[in-house]
Amino acid sequence: MVPWLIVLLSGLVICWVLRRYVEQAGVRVGVAILRGARHRLGNHVAELPVGWFSPQNTARLSHVVTQGMMAVAQLPAHVFTPVIAGVVTPMVLVVALFTLHWPLGLIALLALPLLTGVLALTAKLSRRADDAFHRHFADTSQRVVEFAQAQSVLRAFNGEGGGMRLLEQALEQQRQSAARLIWLSAGSTVLNTWAVQAVFAGLLLAASWWLNRHLEGGMATSSIAAVIVALLLVSRFIDSLLEVASYSEVLRSARGQLDTIGELFAVEALPQPHISQTPRDASVELRAVHFCYAPGEPDVLRGVSIRLEAGSMTALIGESGSGKTTLARLVARFFDTTQGSVLVGGVDVKQMSSTQLTAQISQIFQDNYLFIGSIAENIRIGKPDASDAELLEAARLAGVVEIIERLPQGLDTPVGEGGARLSGGERQRIAIARALLKDAPILLVDEATAALDAENQAVIAEALAQLRGRCTLLVIAHQLSTVAMADQIVVLEKGLIVEQGTPQQLRQQQGQYTQFLGQRKAAKGWRIAAASDGVDY
Repeated sequence: MVPWLIVLLSGLVICWVLRRYVEQAGVRVGVAILRGARHRLGNHVAELPVGWFSPQNTARLSHVVTQGMMAVAQLPAHVFTPVIAGVVTPMVLVVALFTLHWPLGLIALLALPLLTGVLALTAKLSRRADDAFHRHFADTSQRVVEFAQAQSVLRAFNGEGGGMRLLEQALEQQRQSAARLIWLSAGSTVLNTWAVQAVFAGLLLAASWWLNRHLEGGMATSSIAAVIVALLLVSRFIDSLLEVASYSEVLRSARGQLDTIGELFAVEALPQPHISQTPRDASVELRAVHFCYAPGEPDVLRGVSIRLEAGSMTALIGESGSGKTTLARLVARFFDTTQGSVLVGGVDVKQMSSTQLTAQISQIFQDNYLFIGSIAENIRIGKPDASDAELLEAARLAGVVEIIERLPQGLDTPVGEGGARLSGGERQRIAIARALLKDAPILLVDEATAALDAENQAVIAEALAQLRGRCTLLVIAHQLSTVAMADQIVVLEKGLIVEQGTPQQLRQQQGQYTQFLGQRKAAKGWRIAAASDGVDY
């Protein structure tokens, strides 16, 4: 008896040591997943088209990096060990039950595929609700950040409420999806437990029938021992199944996160050439370019063909939605064309590495972002190794000097998160200085003066005039002073070029450009009239 007790205790100690080792190894694997998977995802995302980063995709990416990765990392750290033990143990016990009493073994064997089907069914019931919850969770997170960053705008238009409507809608959607997920998860857990208990009831009935049969014919000591051992095995069999069932929701949620992570990795990065070709100059050409944002949607650009000579200035004009910004972003390869090609210096942008193409192009768009840091640090992003003289010259050209002169810390003034401590016009001027400091051969400008007053519009227009001949300029603008200095003007309408030529040529055609001039001159000529009683309105 004593030797068997020693063997039993030794086995328990060995099992405890091994279990401890496995758990520690699982934690190490989980940490490795967090590090490795995040780095791998970061590397993959860095290769995706810039146009992929819509608010919706950005919110989904943020949710995956935080919540999703944690859900996946906890699998080897805390879930796999008990689940694997809970799956393997019943299989071993089925063999033992067959040895003791074949009806018990048969019931246990038939229960395994039955319970697997129940678990699969409950997982499917909750899967859609789980996806909806995580989607609304990401949307709500985005709304919370937006609500905090846009308080000045929200309060200006929504008074004391601070513009809670959109945030409240997102929170309500999340609440509804969370409630639905809770109900389905609870129902799944109850159904899983009932299924396991039904198996337990079947095993107890079989054990009772076996016991009654022995009692009727007189029961030997060995038979009593066999029944007791069988009941203990049945109890352990059920405990293992219950443990697996208790982790079903965790596994299902992690499966949903894995699918989302897989979807992110499935997004195709922009293909990179094996050997990057070097452009011969700073010319830009679009050849029969078609582009649509998603399959099945109408083309935003339809057969656009234009050429920008090196050192020239081209102005794009047209109504909102005509495709001006899309055209400029195709030059920077935010996306790849659906049909046709975009060439820089005679080389298709698809045959240039991202690094080489980026070195050729500076960009000034309407949506500019400032990073936490000083004004100088944000400008130096354009050229980290720039001298102080180069930085000040770019600041002067962009009209930033007057900003830093009235700030106590000057160029060292912190801008806050996203530039929150500065006005919209000030942020725009710093973004312009950043692009000017880079001094790339090609400069893409999209409504650079949209957020500036008349005085600073003139400053930027003068900066663009000084850049003529030094770099190739593609400018999307509505300012007459900017459009008038262009070497060629391209008029877009519904994704088509309807007019193209020099300002003089287009004025003679009396077409869309002439209408544009008339509208701008009329708007510029508006005056605030005085009422007859002497009060100005």
